[in-house]
Amino acid sequence: MHILITGGAGFIGVRLARRLLADNHLTTVTGRHPITRLTLLDQAAATGVPEDPRVRIVAGNAADPDLVASLVADADVVYHLAAVVSVAAERDFDLGMSVNLHGTLALLEACRKTGRKPLFIKASSAAVYGGPLPAECGEETALFPQTSYGMQKVVGEYLVDDFSRKGFVDGRCLRLPTIVVRPGAPNMAASSFASSLVREPLMGKPFVCPVPPETPVCLLSVRRVVDSFVHAASLTPKDLGQSRAIQLPGLTMTVADMVGALAEVGGKAAVTRLTFSPNAEIVAIVKGWPVRFSTKRSGPLGFRADTNARQIIADFVADELDGEVAP
Repeated sequence: MHILITGGAGFIGVRLARRLLADNHLTTVTGRHPITRLTLLDQAAATGVPEDPRVRIVAGNAADPDLVASLVADADVVYHLAAVVSVAAERDFDLGMSVNLHGTLALLEACRKTGRKPLFIKASSAAVYGGPLPAECGEETALFPQTSYGMQKVVGEYLVDDFSRKGFVDGRCLRLPTIVVRPGAPNMAASSFASSLVREPLMGKPFVCPVPPETPVCLLSVRRVVDSFVHAASLTPKDLGQSRAIQLPGLTMTVADMVGALAEVGGKAAVTRLTFSPNAEIVAIVKGWPVRFSTKRSGPLGFRADTNARQIIADFVADELDGEVAP
């Protein structure tokens, strides 16, 4: 089995690649398949992936139709994670449209032209929601995104639905809550603060949080999101029905709750490195996000949320900091 991951140098892409290589197989509706090749495509070459003869790392634009056509030609599974994230897509409309919308369409068209109906698993986002929201959001909630990024994700979902309906791909889209704790440097995602307020203090660095402590958030751990992308491959078209979009469950809390969990894992010293200075642009975006998600669909399909923030942070320390936190 040949698997292509776009956005393969991103933190989810790299960790998904590690998981697939460790498992040595992927289970789909047609059974358990050994992984013979794994291609990682991103603007920059992926790092942190184990050396393995099955791995090919490609630096290039995931919106380049010729490049993606060459990579998709014999791919059995496409994980489409490449995206211009929320704040960046809002500030640069043309870039967001090029990568998030036209890039998704180019990739789907490349899959269609193979005539092979590859499995197509796309990262979507809770940014698809917006406007007046119910107490819980899910697949039955009307989509009214309040950012260009959210709009681009909605259109991407509809494209995957239609290409699946036509039999060009076997698609599914996973709507992600805020994923924590992201390793590495902060990025241009509005949700970046949720990782930074944990990661930076644990590494001995100060961090100024751009949203108030009472801000509610809905979180999913890196471990759980990787589990979800692997699990999504095993679902059947009958499981999914007409809509290929699945809202992943999350753990709802406030930023203050996260700070409390940070204190449990990193001690009081970690908390003293945090200060708060609300940023109007970030606050406005975050206020438009839902903070509770229905599990009416995701639960029966086998997707699971985390149980507590302390465990999410402890797993980050174990996975990314070698079990050590700054004194």
